[in-house]
Amino acid sequence: MQAYPLLFDQVFTRIDPEKAHELAFRGIRTARPGLVRMPRPGRPVEAMGLTFPNVLGLAAGFDKNAIGIDALGGLGFGHIEIGTVTGEAQAGNPRPRLFRLVNDRAVVNRMGFNNDGAVAVANRLRQRHLAVTRAERHGWHPDRGPRTVLGVNIGKTKVVPEDDQDAVEADYGKSTRLLAPYADYLTVNVSSPNTPGLRTLQSVERLEPLLRHVRITADRATDRRVPLLVKIAPDLADEDVLAVGDLALALGLDGVIASNTTISREGLRSHPDLVAAHGAGGLSGRPLASRAEEVIRLLRSRVGPSLTLIGVGGISTVEDARRRLDAGADLLQGYTAFIYEGPWWARRLVNGVQG
Repeated sequence: MQAYPLLFDQVFTRIDPEKAHELAFRGIRTARPGLVRMPRPGRPVEAMGLTFPNVLGLAAGFDKNAIGIDALGGLGFGHIEIGTVTGEAQAGNPRPRLFRLVNDRAVVNRMGFNNDGAVAVANRLRQRHLAVTRAERHGWHPDRGPRTVLGVNIGKTKVVPEDDQDAVEADYGKSTRLLAPYADYLTVNVSSPNTPGLRTLQSVERLEPLLRHVRITADRATDRRVPLLVKIAPDLADEDVLAVGDLALALGLDGVIASNTTISREGLRSHPDLVAAHGAGGLSGRPLASRAEEVIRLLRSRVGPSLTLIGVGGISTVEDARRRLDAGADLLQGYTAFIYEGPWWARRLVNGVQG
């Protein structure tokens, strides 16, 4: 297991990051039959009326198109958040659009919500749902213990004008209508820096009607109540973070995910020329840890115990995870550390935190 970081530094860093991701994900899916039979680490966590098999999930961005949910669950993640899915299929930004800052154990991405679109992803989730239902009738489930919780992260299609509120709500509404029937929870993503104008939707004036629309649409799309969360950026000012907390309480949201990637480049160890060469995009990984922890602490102080807070951003070690939980997170998510630490990272982290 400990050989992976050396393999990463000596081999994987020589491969284009997006190509490496594709190859690694293909390998995980190929290994799925063996992975799903492995006992899942950790202890169940009750949140939002759901039973999460353990405290750690895989953040949105790794499985954008719902093609490897159960294989990823087999690696030890208690929940998988797919997406970001948009109302319409889109190719995303031109390549190269994913970059490593190895000295910082960080990643810069400007993917631009590349995904197959809500129709295709909903069809994929429907087929998975039917397969799991058939299997359960025969006493089998694709993983042991509590099943993998499925989160669906939805965002704005790039061509939809961000200043046209009706069009924005219709776009998110389409994704909600198609995907809510298969989601254990929904996340409204208004915080990626890679869709022009998207972050303007984080203002309370724009966010409130959007979240109301998604809530109403989800309730009409399925006969069960699907928990609804919003994912925010670490770059919000403290007063804006608190305002989102107030709004979440007022609207009866189920939780907040904090936080998305940052546009800041402060405090990096990597050479400034390398950072500048990689250009614009969202930074994730170790440099994000301090601010992401602070945002969780701010939110918990505001919302009290009533909302579920999912802490994400810069969580790499067991100590990072414990600090985020101590700051007020109920659940955790990771992504960048999974890239740097390898396929058994989730199991090691969960065992360290909950073992």
